[in-house]
Amino acid sequence: MIKGLYEAHLPVSDLQKSILFYQKLGLELAYRQDQLAFFWIVKGESWIGLWESKEVLLAYHPSIRHIAFRIDEDDLLQVKEWLQSIDIEVRTAFGFSPAQQPLVLPNYPHAHAAIYFTDPDGNSIELISPIQLDVAKKFPMMSLNDWTEA
Repeated sequence: MIKGLYEAHLPVSDLQKSILFYQKLGLELAYRQDQLAFFWIVKGESWIGLWESKEVLLAYHPSIRHIAFRIDEDDLLQVKEWLQSIDIEVRTAFGFSPAQQPLVLPNYPHAHAAIYFTDPDGNSIELISPIQLDVAKKFPMMSLNDWTEA
């Protein structure tokens, strides 16, 4: 029944600043009210809602302040340079430095590659791509470079 993600929501402290950030990522503004903006992730299929509120920024937990955008596997080798070109810094994730990313995640029996950064309010943003859907055995998390050399 479920075909994919339709919407996700994140709290932001400055809606205009966040609008500019998500536009830098290439998302299209779909709708805006005083303290709310929706961006298309895939036009007509999925979007993200940004809600301006000063109070929601007191605590962070990835289960409520994280979103992952799917990217093509072919884009994995250029994703870090693309983020740098639009002044977005890759952050340390799971103990791996920005230099070690993208990471290959052991979501056994699948393998995904991902890279992590934050928006202006510290919301966790992930760009992720499936890279192998039927892995023969469990493996530790590693850099994409280590994965391709193995």
